[in-house]
Amino acid sequence: MATAHLTLIGKPGCHLCDDARGLVGSVVAKLRVDPAAPMITFEERSILDDAELHALYLEDIPVLLINGKVHNYWRIDPVRLRTALLEVS
Repeated sequence: MATAHLTLIGKPGCHLCDDARGLVGSVVAKLRVDPAAPMITFEERSILDDAELHALYLEDIPVLLINGKVHNYWRIDPVRLRTALLEVS
C-alpha cells in the first residue's frame, strides 16, 4: 500500500496555519474511507522550533509537504490536495 506523509510547517498564532490544519484534517478524514487512497500520516512542525525551517519558510507559512516535497504555500486548495494524495497511491 502506498503511503503519503504530510508535514504542515507553521507557527503558533498563525491564522492561515490554523485554516490549513483544519482543511488538511478534513481532506484526510474523507480519504480514510476511500479504498483508492494511500495510508496517510500527518505531523506539524513549527518554524519557531527549527532554525533551518525558520530560514527556509519564514515568509511562506503555512507550507504543506507531501512526502518531503512542497505541495503548497499559504492557502491549501482541498481539491488539489485530494488529487495529489490520490496520485501517491
